[in-house]
Amino acid sequence: QVHLVESGGGLVQAGGSLTLSCAASERLFISYAAGWFRQGPGKEREFVAVINWNGGSTHYADSVKGRFTISRDNSKNTVYLTINNLKPEDTAVYYCAAKANYFSAHDDPDEYDIWGQGTQVTVSS
Repeated sequence: QVHLVESGGGLVQAGGSLTLSCAASERLFISYAAGWFRQGPGKEREFVAVINWNGGSTHYADSVKGRFTISRDNSKNTVYLTINNLKPEDTAVYYCAAKANYFSAHDDPDEYDIWGQGTQVTVSS
């Protein structure tokens, strides 16, 4: 069973940047598509971005296009999410997830097989 561990969250001022990491416990992870979701205070979990197994294809939620970049380094079993120009509304717990089928619905949490525990990002104004 692959385990995912997120890191890189913290308290950041608006306008700043942050890179979140999601490290997988098993080499098998490189065969999975990987995505990021977030859940803000009092909100439902929201899709952010997804990347296919080799990084050749990505997809973003409309709300984050242009500010968020998802990437992966399979030599390190790690997926990243870089967030630029952070806004207070980006405050959320950010979750990493993995799914076997990249072409299943990107924004449906039920399509993802493995989840991390999340990392908190707080943006101050």
